[in-house]
Amino acid sequence: MSGLLALLDDVSAIAKVAAASVDDIGAAAMKAGSKTAGVLIDDAAVTPKYLQGFKPARELPIIWRIARGSIVNKLVFLMPAALLMQAFAPWLIWPLLILGGCYLAFEGAEKIVHVLTRHDDHSGGPDGSHDVQDPTHLEEEKIKGAIKTDFILSAEIMVISMSAIEASTFWMEAATPAVVALLVTAAVYGAVAVIVKMDDVGLWLSQVSRTGFGRWLGRAIVKFMPWLLKTLTVVGTAAMLWVGGSIIVHSLHEMGWHWPEEFIHHVAVDYGQGSGALQWIITAAIDFVLGFLVGLVLIPIGTRVVAPIWAALFGGKNKAAH
Repeated sequence: MSGLLALLDDVSAIAKVAAASVDDIGAAAMKAGSKTAGVLIDDAAVTPKYLQGFKPARELPIIWRIARGSIVNKLVFLMPAALLMQAFAPWLIWPLLILGGCYLAFEGAEKIVHVLTRHDDHSGGPDGSHDVQDPTHLEEEKIKGAIKTDFILSAEIMVISMSAIEASTFWMEAATPAVVALLVTAAVYGAVAVIVKMDDVGLWLSQVSRTGFGRWLGRAIVKFMPWLLKTLTVVGTAAMLWVGGSIIVHSLHEMGWHWPEEFIHHVAVDYGQGSGALQWIITAAIDFVLGFLVGLVLIPIGTRVVAPIWAALFGGKNKAAH
């Protein structure tokens, strides 16, 4: 009997330790996840553009495929790489964050330049989507493009998560980014699914509602959603530049080059008039401008040097020529 009681005590102790570990992982995941908020805004705002032009019946399957690709990106490729880097080359975290920030700045600046400059409407813009006539092939290309962009954003999320975790056990460092990855993916693509299906909900309300208010609400939703999607496109581009600039400045600070972040901080404090919200807005605006300037510098490098080489190596002759 005493042996059984001792065993129960041991089981109880183990359960308490496990519960404490779960609490620690949850707290660390919340802390790490909060630091990725800017990238999440970008991810949620950018993804709906990949669904434009498809039939409503294809929207949720496409979102599911992108979300599945996002989970694979985070858990299969990025998390093991991040753990290895954390263990053997932690100094690589900040240079990699700078590369990711430069990519976001390039993408955002390229979109703004494409809108502001004259271009052939049939060229398809930066992604060349209008050159693809086969809907099935277009869907595959859009999904690949979304997963590629998600890979960059997911890499930012995972590296930011790792940088936010305090030194602990291997299992703590592994479980926390895994929890962040699952929560972030569910939040982002759940929000995307709601956004892209709201027009269908509005149409359904306008057709089946038994009240005048319900039908009016349905029509209002249908009319509002195109404006929301356009707004999200603008927000996504702005978030790319803001997040990109912020990541570059903070990473340089962590690498020992302090003056950019200190300069921005002093400007925000001097002109913020003691308001925390105004200081944040000033800081975000400067990060946005910095991201745009970095993106402008990178556009000729990315489009004339990196893209042709990448397409020639991985995309075949036709894509290289495009």
